Amino acid sequence: MDICLENIDNNLNKSINPTSVLGMLWLQTHFEDNQWEALSNDQVIISKENSKLLIKDAISAGLMIKSVSGVSMLDVFQKKN
Repeated sequence: MDICLENIDNNLNKSINPTSVLGMLWLQTHFEDNQWEALSNDQVIISKENSKLLIKDAISAGLMIKSVSGVSMLDVFQKKN
């Protein structure tokens, strides 16, 4: 996996987490220089619509992408009980 996108709210905004050197380098070509530090610290958030575009573009470039809900299994388990 090169980039992980995680839902952070009910609007499906996502945080971007580069998980490989290739993922980080690819993201650097898509964001401004002043955002690179935030990218490397998992502090960039994008909208649902922009995440769809990012995923499509990254996959076409050969990157492996993972998108997760951000809801922990503990939260799911606690809601059932």
